[in-house]
Amino acid sequence: MNEVISPEKALILEKLKAFYPSLEPQLMEEIAQNSIIREFKAGEVLMKTGQYFKSTMLITRGKVKVYKEGDEGNEFFLYYLEPGNACALSMICATRQQQSEFLAKTIEDTEMILVPIAMMDALMANYKTWYYFVLESYRNRFEELLTLIDHTVFKGLDERLEFYLKKQSAVFKTDEIRITHEEIASDLATSRVVVSRLLKSMEQAGKVKLSRNAILLKNLLV
Repeated sequence: MNEVISPEKALILEKLKAFYPSLEPQLMEEIAQNSIIREFKAGEVLMKTGQYFKSTMLITRGKVKVYKEGDEGNEFFLYYLEPGNACALSMICATRQQQSEFLAKTIEDTEMILVPIAMMDALMANYKTWYYFVLESYRNRFEELLTLIDHTVFKGLDERLEFYLKKQSAVFKTDEIRITHEEIASDLATSRVVVSRLLKSMEQAGKVKLSRNAILLKNLLV
């Protein structure tokens, strides 16, 4: 007798095959059987500093922005999560039952598969593709953080700003970045006045063209 597949399970399987093809079929079946798929509106907070994780997130649509919060409530941008990505931090913290030290928000309407943390140990032990997927996810985020540290510690703010704009262009696949100077300042942990001054210098050098709440990249090598 053939198993009746619920619409939600069928949708999760479809999404896993499309965005996480490296996972083995039996693993996909188990994830689909025990997970849920959810949608979040742009601007929703997905995880807060000090929060314990109930599930790990597999992104299937949209974008998530991950920050580190300072002692005074300021936010420092770390990286984006996109379709095909998983939240490595939630995987590691969930496995070790640790609190989150980061803040994550959706910046677009976002869809994700939520895999219960109770499954983490069993998935790591029983499926090599999941084990390697977790390691690869963590390695990718670690490399992004190393690049960020390099630009933060060893580069001037002007170079950090150029790197930031190139990253935005690559993530959103456009040369016109819709963002305010205030948002950039928050992401780079500096002031709006400093960002505006640096952008003006870049415009005078022919690297960007500024307009209201938008920056057009012209001669920045992306």
